[in-house]
Amino acid sequence: MSNWLERYRGYILITVINVVILGVVIVFLRRPPQPELIVTSPTSTATPAPTATSTPTATPLPTPTPCPLRVYVSGAVTNPDVYELPAGSIVKDAIEAAGGTTSKDGLECINLALPVADSQHIYVPKWCRETPTVNPMTMPSVTVTSSLPQTTIIPPGMPSVMPAVKIKININTASQSEIETLPGIGPSRAQGIIENRPYESIEDIQKVPGIGEATFQKLKDLITVN
Repeated sequence: MSNWLERYRGYILITVINVVILGVVIVFLRRPPQPELIVTSPTSTATPAPTATSTPTATPLPTPTPCPLRVYVSGAVTNPDVYELPAGSIVKDAIEAAGGTTSKDGLECINLALPVADSQHIYVPKWCRETPTVNPMTMPSVTVTSSLPQTTIIPPGMPSVMPAVKIKININTASQSEIETLPGIGPSRAQGIIENRPYESIEDIQKVPGIGEATFQKLKDLITVN
């Protein structure tokens, strides 16, 4: 027996080694597979796309209410006075507010469609060729006291340029009230002019007490003796 072992010891050792190796291989192959490690990158949070914000609608400002117009209507009207008219009114509206005209002849001198402005004076003549009872250089007008331009109502036949209007007063025939419309002439001087009639030339008016060279220079273009 011992001889046999001695004789085959090398083969037996090799066989044992092979059996051990085979056992290790079998054990390794029979092990359950290890789960695969899955490495995932951090999921980035998707940033939501900015939504379009609607621009807030501007609240419209309230429309200011036009202020009423205050105009003074005088002359040939039923009730001369200051009247309050709505914005956009015309001369015709102002005359109707004053009760209408007492003489339709004077309406021929006025543009009834003319727009009016605040603080105007609208004068309605009795007739178109009415003799002014004020200074001859001052015509009835619609006077704008604000920054608006002055608008003048001029009777037909009268020039539109006011400085060119020259209505001379005959100092030989004019009444005292007409003479008093001259610049610098009051009741006493007007009476003196009447008492010193007749005059052969306008220069003779300087004979009246109180009328000197300075006053004559203001009157020479406004008076006549013919």
